[in-house]
Formats: sequence, structure tokens, C-alpha cells
Amino acid sequence: MKNYITIQDLYKKMAVRDGWQDHDVRQFNIFNLESIPVTHTKSLNYNRREYYKASLMSGHARFHYADQSFEINGHALIFTNPMLPYKYEPLGKVQTGFFCIFTPAFFGQHEHLEQYPLYQSANNAIIRLNDQEFDYYNALFNRIYNEIKSDYNFKFDYIRALLAEIIHDAQKKQPALGAANKDSNSYERITLLFNELLERQFPLDMGNEKMKFNIPSHFASQLNIHVNHLNKVLNKTVGQSTTQIIKKRIIQEAKILLKTTNLPISEIGWRLCFEESNHFSTFFKNQEGLTPKQYRQSDSD
Repeated sequence: MKNYITIQDLYKKMAVRDGWQDHDVRQFNIFNLESIPVTHTKSLNYNRREYYKASLMSGHARFHYADQSFEINGHALIFTNPMLPYKYEPLGKVQTGFFCIFTPAFFGQHEHLEQYPLYQSANNAIIRLNDQEFDYYNALFNRIYNEIKSDYNFKFDYIRALLAEIIHDAQKKQPALGAANKDSNSYERITLLFNELLERQFPLDMGNEKMKFNIPSHFASQLNIHVNHLNKVLNKTVGQSTTQIIKKRIIQEAKILLKTTNLPISEIGWRLCFEESNHFSTFFKNQEGLTPKQYRQSDSD
């Protein structure tokens, strides 16, 4: 089952409703929540998006992220990133507000979204608002919504400034605190999200792709849980430690690259986060009993 939504997927979905065409796919856009029908479902299918989102919502909904759930009954700002899948569960009949979608390229080198607390963990991603605060942000989103339809030659520069104002102003506010998810499936959800984080880093045979997360603490940080808790969960659900799972997947990808590409062994090691070629060779031999060169030259799989 697909758990990944691209910008093209989103636009195709919106095209049915709003007449968007392929050439309208951009690095930025904004949508009015009132134009999107509310659908209620009991399933918790987490999806990862390839884009960042900044949303302003008024209504009743629940936001699921790793082992936490955030229930919103009123006004809130919600920030999501491409790193983790999540589930947005509407609880009320009416959801109003806006959401912006954008890629890192939209800001270029001027903003480093991955470094902002709002885009690093669920604890920082949801900010509840009072009526006055909602009116303030609603005015900013409205300006963006109206500006994107204008003929102003520099409208996206202006939109960047407005969106940056929303992001930076929101970071100054106290974020919402999530409630621990007491659902009996919380371990399964953490395992699912861990696997999503691990698997989405592959394949590594195109461009200059390189693993971003290769040690347990990287994954725990992205999941907003302690590394010991992640290890406990995976031992419970999979019967292996976090380190064992990561090593097994790195070896699997190394074998694929050694057998199916002509990439230099040093580059394969680099793509798998080994800064020194000899470190990769030592790791591979310890796991497989052969050096990467010997494995590449062998006929065995």
C-alpha cells in the first residue's frame, strides 16, 4: 500500500475539484480548507508527503504523529514536514482555514526549514490559538491566498515574506503538548514510522543520494522519542534491536549496489554514511565474511 503523497498526487486530487492542470504544479501553493470535503475514517493510515505544510485550522480534529496524538477543538497552526508520515483525523463536520504546501527550493538558501523547531518534532508542530491570534494569522493566510491569484510580477517574493512571517512568529509561541497515545497499537505505529524513515532513504543508485539516518539516535530524534524507548519497541515488535535492523538494511543496500551498479566501492560506502572506504570494507566483511570487492567479484548472491 502506498504511504507517500507527492505534490503531483495532491494536484491530481485537487484537479477533480478545482480544475488544476499539470502545468500548475509549483513549488508553492495555498488551498482553502472549506473547498475540501471532510471525510471521516476510523483507519489510521499514515502518509508521508514530499512537501512541507503550514496550516491554519479552525474546527475539531485529531493529529496523529508517532506515539502521540494531538486533539484540536478550536483554532490551531499545524506544521508538517516530509520526514515523517502522519495522520490527520477530522472529528467535526466543518473545518475552516488554509494550508500552504511548499518545497525547500521555494525558500532557496534563505531559510533552513529542517533546522526550525516547528519542523523537527510533533511537540513543536502544533500551536493552539485564541480568537485574537486566529484572526491575526487568518489575515496573513488570506493575503497569501489573494496574492497568488494576482498579476504582480514579484508575487512569490511577497508570498515568501508573508509565509516566513507566519513561521517565525509561530516559533515564538508556546507549542501544544501532545498526550501520550494509550492505544494498544502504539508500538505498531512506532515500528511502522521507523520502517518508513528507514526505507524511504532507498534506493541510493540515482544522483548523489546518501543516507541521512544511519544510527538509532537519528531515528529516535525524528520520532520524538527516547532512543531507549525505540529500542524497546523494536525488540518487542520485531525481535531485533534498532542497531541490528539498521545494519541489516545497510548490508542489503550495499549488496544491491555492488551487484547492480558500477559505482566505485568508496562511493557506495559514502552513500551508506561511511566517510572512509576502509570503514565500509571492515563493516561489510564483519557482516558477510567477504570484502565488498570479493562480494562484487563473486557469483553468489
